[in-house]
Amino acid sequence: MAQINDNYLKLKAGYLFPEIGRRVRAFAAANPDAKVIRLGIGDVTQPLTPTVLKAFHDAVDDLAKADTFMGYGPEQGYDFLIDAIIEKSYKPLGVELKTTEMFISDGSKCDCANILDIFALDNTVAIGDPVYPVYNDTNVMIGRTGEADEKGYYKGLVYMPCNEENGFFPAYPKEKVDVIYLCFPNNPTGAVATKEQLKGWVDYALANNSIILFDAAYEAFITDPAIPHSIYEVEGAKKCAIEFRSFSKTAGFTGVRCGLVIVPEELEGTTSTGEKYSVNKLWLRRQTTKFNGASYPVQKAAAAVYTDEGWKETKAVIDYYMENARIIREGLSAAGLTVYGGVNAPYIWLKTPAGMTSWDFFDKLLTECNVVGTPGSGFGPSGEGFFRLSAFGNRDNVIEAVERIKKNLK
Repeated sequence: MAQINDNYLKLKAGYLFPEIGRRVRAFAAANPDAKVIRLGIGDVTQPLTPTVLKAFHDAVDDLAKADTFMGYGPEQGYDFLIDAIIEKSYKPLGVELKTTEMFISDGSKCDCANILDIFALDNTVAIGDPVYPVYNDTNVMIGRTGEADEKGYYKGLVYMPCNEENGFFPAYPKEKVDVIYLCFPNNPTGAVATKEQLKGWVDYALANNSIILFDAAYEAFITDPAIPHSIYEVEGAKKCAIEFRSFSKTAGFTGVRCGLVIVPEELEGTTSTGEKYSVNKLWLRRQTTKFNGASYPVQKAAAAVYTDEGWKETKAVIDYYMENARIIREGLSAAGLTVYGGVNAPYIWLKTPAGMTSWDFFDKLLTECNVVGTPGSGFGPSGEGFFRLSAFGNRDNVIEAVERIKKNLK
């Protein structure tokens, strides 16, 4: 009989979002007349914009004609998309990239997990707490950790608590670490990093020969011009950082699937015998072996985001969600809750009232307000006592959800 990967058995609890789904389904089945408003999982609600949709349709039509049919594409992505992203998204930041440094994918969730393929298991990995669960769980799955302790921390990972005291920004690890996950704007807390703060992490990584895995999936939601959109806005970052981006929230591609990874050619790791080796070459080898590329219609649709009209439409949708964030943030603050985020990020991170646990508050909102959010403890031990709400809902539902919560908390 084939032996399974026992590392999966270390994950005692189910993945956070399926557990939320299970509880919501059970409630809905028992209360079929309840109108449940979902502000939990960060799925978008607004449709693809007209320019993006037309490009998608046109690309599908290309596949119906022999002279325009497209089969296998380049595993690292089509130049028409890579060039558009470099020109329209990175150059305005003062960041120069080569086409060989960008890899188009089917989403940053996969990339944040798959990047572990090219790093040895004896690397010491640091992650924030609370954190996007994929960072933690995939390191467990590949065998980097021991069992979890009573708090939920896995032996073999270095956790960096992010709390009210430190402004939800991680402190440098006391021990030397090799790989560091950073996410800004942050999921789940909505915190952002200044250029000075990112420079501190770049300096730390360079001094310790560490590599930063920088998740910038929500950079398009930054409203403050002083907040960097890319870690490569910091000098020296190309020597120590890999950046992930996604079209999921930026352009409503949660169901379409498209993302990208930047792996600078300057970035190096070491072999087991101490020689330096290009990380870019390793990722290229990994992708050309294990990935056949995002589909042609998807990449044509993604490229349309960066046309003048496409970006105008995309920005309008982003503004729509950020107005939702304002409504949630201001409404819940007026109700007496302590609220963070929701300014440069589409997530609102609130403190649960009266010392309630995160899951107790989840159940309270679900049963009494028929509103779904995300328990902070699902993102890590330091998330206990907090709760995440998403700004990706329909406007009318967002307004109604806030009013329900305000009424319940009176």
